[in-house]
Amino acid sequence: MSEARPAGRPRSHQAAAWGLTIVTLAVLAAGLVFSVLNAGRIGPARVGLSAILSVAVLLYAASGRLITSRRPDNAIGWLLGSIGLSVATSMFAEQYALYGVATAPGAVPAAKAVGCLAPVGAFATVLLLFLIVLLFPDGHLPSPRWRPVLWATVVVFIGWGTQQFQTGTTVAGGLTNALQAGHATYPNPTGFLPRHGWYSDLLKVIFVLAIITVIAVVASVFARRRGASPERRQQLAWLGYVGALTLVWILALALSSWLAPGPSNGWLGQVFWGLMVLTPVVGIPVACVVAVLKYRLYDLGRIVSRTVTYAILSGLLVGVYVGLVLLATHLIGLTSPVAVAGATLAAAALFGPLRSRVQKRVDHRFNRARYDAERMLAAFAARLTEELDADAVTEDLARSVHAALEPAHVSIWLAERQE
Repeated sequence: MSEARPAGRPRSHQAAAWGLTIVTLAVLAAGLVFSVLNAGRIGPARVGLSAILSVAVLLYAASGRLITSRRPDNAIGWLLGSIGLSVATSMFAEQYALYGVATAPGAVPAAKAVGCLAPVGAFATVLLLFLIVLLFPDGHLPSPRWRPVLWATVVVFIGWGTQQFQTGTTVAGGLTNALQAGHATYPNPTGFLPRHGWYSDLLKVIFVLAIITVIAVVASVFARRRGASPERRQQLAWLGYVGALTLVWILALALSSWLAPGPSNGWLGQVFWGLMVLTPVVGIPVACVVAVLKYRLYDLGRIVSRTVTYAILSGLLVGVYVGLVLLATHLIGLTSPVAVAGATLAAAALFGPLRSRVQKRVDHRFNRARYDAERMLAAFAARLTEELDADAVTEDLARSVHAALEPAHVSIWLAERQE
């Protein structure tokens, strides 16, 4: 008789996961209520940022709940859910403090004390993100030798977090600095650590340790990738893609600010800033879900090729559009509406041919699997028109499928023809 498995541990995991999700949603709902009440003081920009953070909370909570329901022993799911809670806590704390300090002074109790939790939630969010990178994708360190890096990461963020208890500091908010936007900053009521002296020297040491830790955390990804299986490399590639894309937006934002400083860079800077924020907000939980649960794990090549294709295509079409408008208005002398309409029609006509040509070249470079599979399929179709032997066609089909997809086993079923 087989021994029954104990059900207590899985049930405790499910209860803890549901509890984390419910608490996160409750804190988020309370934060959104106070955000609506404070909307008149923080302005539309901070309201929009609060909306983005709300989406982030929902994505992290949902992805964390999904992973913990399927892989309760993987720390990545719990870290994602904890990030949702830390972001929601930071939002709630700063909006609660703003309401009690400026919007309706004295309407809620302990507003200033609760406001001190806003930067703590922000620090916790960054710490949890670093832990995800260090433990990704199986929830374990690359090897026991990386334990000092794990402890150094915790020490660094605890050290930075103690700055919230430093005398002479000002509470300005958390992830959105809503208190600063609402002109409601106030002296830290929990400060007891000295402003200067030994504590200041300690913060300098922690800063140096932080630089070393960041380098070590990034190096852990490459250490994990070295000697890894193709599946593990593909898992790491998903998170690497999100990081690389975020870095592209950061560089684009810096370049646009350098080339067009001041008000002329307003809308372009906002676009790049929005992409820089949304990419990790959406990309990290999605990458974690795909990598941990291995759902459509090998679709990254296609996603990368599409990203590069539409980036190149957008640049070409914008260049054609601007060039045609300048040519029509300055050289030919057409009026501006006519030039804009003509340039728009020309760009629309070029979209299809350019997309096919760019897509083919990008697939050749970034999506070799699809490119090689299409070539093999075309070659097989060409041979099929010249081959009359059914057995030879069957063997050729099996070879083509094996070369293109590399399956573990290939079977071909042929229906018998009825006389």
